[in-house]
Amino acid sequence: MTHYDDVMRTIIELPPDQLAALDVWRASRGVSRAEAVRRAVAKLLDDDGARLAAIDAAFGLWNGRVRDGLEEQERLRAEWGGR
Repeated sequence: MTHYDDVMRTIIELPPDQLAALDVWRASRGVSRAEAVRRAVAKLLDDDGARLAAIDAAFGLWNGRVRDGLEEQERLRAEWGGR
């Protein structure tokens, strides 16, 4: 189990179906409800961070290209067979 230096307690309300599914998931992994929720929050934040990193990496990708966007769009559509 992870040691947390700065812990905040919180109360959350889950609908019965989500609580039942959470209990099945956590029981199969041998973790507490609190640990299951911590893992879910960590995954949510990791996924969001990865999405934002991908957006940041793509920002300015077309900077310095001579062809404008409409020209590129028409070129790509021509590859599809005259659509």
